[in-house]
Amino acid sequence: MGLITRLGAIVAKSALDGAKKALDADALLGTAMSALIDARAEDHRKHPQPPYRASDPLRLLFAGYVGSRNTGADVRVEEMLRQFRHLFGDDHVDLSVLTIDPAWTKGYFKTVRQIHVPQVFPKFLFDEVAHHDGVVACEGSMFKSKFSNVLTTLMVGSLGLALAEDKIGIGYGGEAGAMDEHMESLVKRHVKGSLVITRNPESTDIMGRLGIAAKTGTDTAWTFGGAPKSLGEKLLVRAGWDGRTPVVVVCPIHPFWWPVRADPMKAAVHAITGAHDHSHYRSMYFHHDGPEVEAQLRAYLTRFAGALRDLSRKRRMFPVVVGMEALDRVSCERFSDVYGEKLPTFVSDEHDMFELVSILRNASLLASSRYHAIVCSMPAGVPSIGVTMDERIRNLMKDRGQPELSLECDDARLDERLFSAMDAALAQPEAMRAGIDGSVTRNLLQMGRMGAWAVQHIRERHPRIKFRAGLGDESRPELHLPPLPDAQARLLERATISDASSAHPS
Repeated sequence: MGLITRLGAIVAKSALDGAKKALDADALLGTAMSALIDARAEDHRKHPQPPYRASDPLRLLFAGYVGSRNTGADVRVEEMLRQFRHLFGDDHVDLSVLTIDPAWTKGYFKTVRQIHVPQVFPKFLFDEVAHHDGVVACEGSMFKSKFSNVLTTLMVGSLGLALAEDKIGIGYGGEAGAMDEHMESLVKRHVKGSLVITRNPESTDIMGRLGIAAKTGTDTAWTFGGAPKSLGEKLLVRAGWDGRTPVVVVCPIHPFWWPVRADPMKAAVHAITGAHDHSHYRSMYFHHDGPEVEAQLRAYLTRFAGALRDLSRKRRMFPVVVGMEALDRVSCERFSDVYGEKLPTFVSDEHDMFELVSILRNASLLASSRYHAIVCSMPAGVPSIGVTMDERIRNLMKDRGQPELSLECDDARLDERLFSAMDAALAQPEAMRAGIDGSVTRNLLQMGRMGAWAVQHIRERHPRIKFRAGLGDESRPELHLPPLPDAQARLLERATISDASSAHPS
């Protein structure tokens, strides 16, 4: 270690020990966002803006975490936008979406304007939301501190600024979880009055405890079609697949380096000395880090890879590693190292969401720590097992009626439990498929009801907007879904036939 680096580390430790107690950059960001919302509300009281005219397209801003090549985030927003375009028609709505990196969302979100959001965003939001008639918050981890308070601040700020001008504010298909005290305060103060639709009952309960009425919906990735299976087949063949051997896909992550927090002191040291580079996310944001975090990651990857290696000794298979987010590359490459063989690896920094979902749907089995890898594989009936760090996969497996298929990433017996579950799934895949198909069908219908609730909410505020006949009737959820891919359409048709048979027994 060079002299400058050593001096930087000493200065950093001294500064951080004292400054961290007095300065919480996440809390300061939230305070700044709250102040701007209050300023907007005061300005609106004094100088109210002209009301929306029904003859104009409704301008909606979709605020979420797209542009980082997080496949799940991109897929769910893609489908949200398709649904809103279906509900309104392209002539009657003007949609915009925030993106962290326009280069990484190029080719996504057809007909929708993409707006680059800066990493320090309060003033940007203050200006941008004013140009729209409403906001749809579309981040999956919408109200929780597990991953980043910054993301929750972005969601609250977007909704709060819209509500401050009596505009539409919708939290669509998101999740609520444990929050730091200052984040809970921000949510309580600025989200009340929005239409909040969560993606599971557990999140609805959390919002209720915060005094915010919410409806239980679902995630919005269920209607995604992706590319034809043939594209995934070609990618797998290029990687060495023979076209016949069962493909087993694993999706490892780094479960232990969350949350990401703003740390100006660490950012200053990083800029001067290069220290903390391995935990640097971007700008002033850093992952949770330290020897304990490294030890936890090593144990998780060793156990996960050990289960796959044991399975390969028993069964003929073609193992593949998929990184659903660009950040997963390091974990995916280390997985191969621990496995003891360079495995075919597909990561979202090189493959778009269409290619990755096509690969997932060619699998005979999926073991994933990524929630949306499981969701996107389910319409194809792929048996799947979760290795989870939080409640998202637990809630999904519970919905499938298969809670035993949610394993914990820090379980000391993960290797043997995961091997046993994967072995059973390959031996009897049909045992999982009824639960998978039922879950996909229920969630498609629930996503349709979400569309009906959105129509009702907007119609209440702008009764002169004309929707097609039947829209807003939650008893007809199928009318509120965008055009469906063949797999999802077949599942809904099968459910409709089954319901009709039950209603009219022979």
